Amino acid sequence: MVSAAPLASPTTLAFVESPVQLLNVLEWAYADAQRAGGPEATASQDLTVVVLSPHDPMTRGQLRRMAELARDEGFAVRWEDARGGAGAPIKTIGGLRGPLRRAGRIVIGDPFSRYVQLLLTLTRATDLVVVDDGTATMEFISQLAKGEPLVRWHRRGSKGARDMVFAPVSATARRRLTPGTKRRVEVFSSMPVEPPTGVTITANDFAWTRARFGPPRLTGGTDLVGTSLVETGVVDLERYLEAVGSLARAHGATRYFAHRRESAEKLHRVSAEVGLEIVRPDLPLELIARRGPIGHTIVSFPSTVVHTLPLALVGTGVQVAVCDVDPAWLTSDASPRAQGFLSGVTGSARDVRRLGSGPQAGSPPPRDAAPTRDSVPQRDAAPKRDAAAQREAAPPANPGPPAAPVAAS
Repeated sequence: MVSAAPLASPTTLAFVESPVQLLNVLEWAYADAQRAGGPEATASQDLTVVVLSPHDPMTRGQLRRMAELARDEGFAVRWEDARGGAGAPIKTIGGLRGPLRRAGRIVIGDPFSRYVQLLLTLTRATDLVVVDDGTATMEFISQLAKGEPLVRWHRRGSKGARDMVFAPVSATARRRLTPGTKRRVEVFSSMPVEPPTGVTITANDFAWTRARFGPPRLTGGTDLVGTSLVETGVVDLERYLEAVGSLARAHGATRYFAHRRESAEKLHRVSAEVGLEIVRPDLPLELIARRGPIGHTIVSFPSTVVHTLPLALVGTGVQVAVCDVDPAWLTSDASPRAQGFLSGVTGSARDVRRLGSGPQAGSPPPRDAAPTRDSVPQRDAAPKRDAAAQREAAPPANPGPPAAPVAAS
């Protein structure tokens, strides 16, 4: 269990709810230290990371692993069971009220989170930083530039009662995220975004990840990366399984890296019907791929990794390919914005190979198809720090399915 760290009077508070957010906080701290001229991360030692733990055990397990890496960098970590019962939010917010008012800088990973929006209403910080929470950053920047309410791209329909009650809080949080004469807003991102007026965009090139891990050993085969588009109601399950099967046959893939939000039922069908080995997450894919072993080719649907993996794996020889989502795969409940957003994720990706909407069923495997799963070498590359290597060789802190690589966000 990750214990709570005291919060006396930190200059910087970072709030994270997912492993990818915490990874990007570490990347931001590393880049911020380099900008300040300090050796590695020493310039941001006043950073305290507050983990607002979710319910999902897979996400909690990844967060615990990432929290240990943050501690290795010298940062304080405070673990909050922020959703652990009816009284948990009140207790969490009450415990953070003082530190929030004293903090000079706030770093967040998900501006769409109601929890984070509520915390933003309590801060007097004049320096706000938003790090990537996957491709949602692209939608956040777009809505901020247009002055629109902060709404996740896959949401649709009219506002419910809870949305109406929370609207004043969301509006206040949005004002906090709008730069002004006395408020600086920075977006630290690996996404191709155009800065709204007054917003500072800082490129995330995954320098911390490349400094700490790898380079990886390549298997020579192809790995598929899963997505939670079915679980969010965007893509039809049967169409998704057909697409996964077609991609696996066409590219000779044997491994499927599961998204942390994919359901056990869907993953069982991917294994049973498509014949892929399901690889469960223990760290974000950027770290697992950099550590290796990893396929010479990584195939993904539109997601964060088509933007982040080319940066994390630069110079390694790994090719990232992206399969478009065919409009016919969308469910009737999908947001009207879904197709345009997903196309934008794919179209704006750099240094990737476009696969269209996937090969047709029955396509023969290429001559350089991946080896059988029994011949895929086990993970043996290690991070460059011995202590981290020992910890990452250990099983994850959360009980449950065996942890191995990884999740796209």
